[in-house]
Amino acid sequence: MVLEKSSVPFFGTAEQKKRLMAVISEHKDEKGALMPILQKAQDIYGYLPIEVQQIIADEMDIPLEKVYGVVTFYAQFSTHPKGRYRISVCLGTACYVKGSGDIFNRLVERLGINGGEITPDGKFSLDACRCIGACGLAPVMTINDDVYGRLTVDDVDRILDKYN
Repeated sequence: MVLEKSSVPFFGTAEQKKRLMAVISEHKDEKGALMPILQKAQDIYGYLPIEVQQIIADEMDIPLEKVYGVVTFYAQFSTHPKGRYRISVCLGTACYVKGSGDIFNRLVERLGINGGEITPDGKFSLDACRCIGACGLAPVMTINDDVYGRLTVDDVDRILDKYN
């Protein structure tokens, strides 16, 4: 198993670590505690970098590989930071057939990042997702809680400009 180290430097604060330690202490002796600890750790940090996984492994006295395996198995967890504006493009069948792949590619080009990455300024992160249940609006993308439908490649720049 290869544990991935993010290319983005980790800047956890003492306050975040204090909160994490309190969560671990609260759940440490419970059966099945790893999942709720990971969920709360992600709430605290916004993602689960290897440094946070190591703290959890050490405090729970379990191998880092087990923590990492859980983190990378479940889609709810992220090992990379997310931007202030989290962009998700639906690549489900209805959206893809109507051009969401081209929209995704335009976002990659405009933002200078690939899926799963964050812009150097921390403003945008980009992900692909499967069906979000808005097939009638295909192709669809979301930015945080804002939904944009019936998109064309020409809409991408105008929409991104709203967030600058």
